[in-house]
Amino acid sequence: MTDLFAALLLGIIEGITEFLPISSTGHLLIAERWLGHRSDLFNISIQAGAILAVVLIYRERLWQLAMSFLRPGAVAADARVYGQAPRDYAYKLAAAFGVTAVLGVIVKKLGFELPDDVAPIAWALVLGAFWMVAAEHLAARRAAALGERATITWTVAILVGIAQVVAGVFPGTSRSAATIFVALLAGTTSRAAATEFAFLVGIPTMFAATAYELIDVTASGQAANEDWTALAVAFVASAVTAFAAVKWLLRYIQTHRFTAFAVYRFIFGVALLVLLPAGE
Repeated sequence: MTDLFAALLLGIIEGITEFLPISSTGHLLIAERWLGHRSDLFNISIQAGAILAVVLIYRERLWQLAMSFLRPGAVAADARVYGQAPRDYAYKLAAAFGVTAVLGVIVKKLGFELPDDVAPIAWALVLGAFWMVAAEHLAARRAAALGERATITWTVAILVGIAQVVAGVFPGTSRSAATIFVALLAGTTSRAAATEFAFLVGIPTMFAATAYELIDVTASGQAANEDWTALAVAFVASAVTAFAAVKWLLRYIQTHRFTAFAVYRFIFGVALLVLLPAGE
């Protein structure tokens, strides 16, 4: 298998799994056991490719939020983002990102590194499956009792920021799953609203992570060893497949719960645990 083809496959895997609540980091770490280990810059850059797809999908929303600051008069007075003013919504996105950035730098400075062992990833997938089912059940009960609430509160924003870091520390958790379900449990009972906020806050988060890694590898001289052609192929593959995956997911959650993803996580996690001895 050529290196470019392996990079292509890794980009496709990242694009499909980044926004589905099944853990892109977990899938990539497992895939790299057969397709070859990649640098942190490679892995974070292809995540940025997936985030680029979200930028394209939500370009009108992002423009609305930007205009609420740059040209307030250009935004209609009654324009609302899930029941709140665009500027307020943007402040909450900034708050969530700020929490992630501060905690993320602390985790990085503490020397945290992703595990190479498949076992913790498999357990995170299995336990996360049960957590997803329980969380959605509780969120559904809350929605039935309180009605559908689409507003993003400050509490939701802060907890989403924390959830992003937790998902990064424990591969297999899934950033999208952690942020969506934290939002649902914290009071945003609308799946669409929780999902959109989780996806939008991922834009500055992943772009900042990519920039941080790029500066780090450039300063240390590691950039000279990076295969930029393979990285570019994986980046494009990730962006294209993520665009299709997100479009599909946004339609899917309008009429379905996340239960199918929990089932997939459980089966995949158990399979890894069963096959782990042979894999070692």
